Amino acid sequence: MKQLSSGLAAHVASGATTLCWCWRLTRRDGERLGFTDHDHDLAFDGTVFEAAAGMTASEIRDSVGLSVDNLEVTSAMTSDRLSEADLAAGIYDNAAVEIFRVNWMDPDQRVLMRSGNLGEVKRSGIAFAAEVRGLAHALQETKGRLFQYACDADLGDARCKIALADPAFRGNGALSGIASPRRFTASGLTAFASSWFTHGLVTFTSGAASGQSVEVKQHVKAGEVVTIELWSAARLPLIPGQTFTITAGCDKRVATCRSKFSNVANFRGFPHMPGNDFLTSVSRPGSKSR
Repeated sequence: MKQLSSGLAAHVASGATTLCWCWRLTRRDGERLGFTDHDHDLAFDGTVFEAAAGMTASEIRDSVGLSVDNLEVTSAMTSDRLSEADLAAGIYDNAAVEIFRVNWMDPDQRVLMRSGNLGEVKRSGIAFAAEVRGLAHALQETKGRLFQYACDADLGDARCKIALADPAFRGNGALSGIASPRRFTASGLTAFASSWFTHGLVTFTSGAASGQSVEVKQHVKAGEVVTIELWSAARLPLIPGQTFTITAGCDKRVATCRSKFSNVANFRGFPHMPGNDFLTSVSRPGSKSR
């Protein structure tokens, strides 16, 4: 049951309403964007809700229990603040979504209808459809630690304790050639061996992608040519001379932890855990006991 303010309740009960929908997206970098299906911009809670965004939503359903209630929002990318390149680059992945029902004559009369996170986004030309997942989807995520061979810490976090600010694990580079939004050659990294930054993190410090961090799929050094391939696309446009920082990568194996980082004391996996071959083995006459 939604609790309406006295003003909004009286407005709804009047029978002649001036209601609209407002959507607010809060990206992981803290940037907030607002959109409304009204024909004029609205503003409340420090957010401007842009009109004529073409947003339409499927029916909002609330079910009893812990099942995830999803809805789909569709629109054309008519806003200068919402681009196909940003969607493709993952800028809006898991962004927080709030959906309001608002009296556009008096925006103080509003009610929050749904909170959730942005899920799968499908694009076709300038149109897109975005899944909005209810808050219950967080209950389906794995929590706590898993018993596994690989380390479950993030390189450089409080559990790993590696200092990524150390020049041995951090490089500063600039783009010298762009093959695609995911692949480019770079200058400034010839002092590092090939694959040193594989599984690491690139953070752009200039250009359109400034502030964006993307995981490194592959780092290859061939002579004096250094090539970086990313797992997902960088925000476009990428231009020669654009700068970035890059940190060393870790494949989560104990051998890498020992040889590359000398940090096996902080390894957060279970490399000596018996595997399936041990669990399914049987004793045989004449075999040595274990």
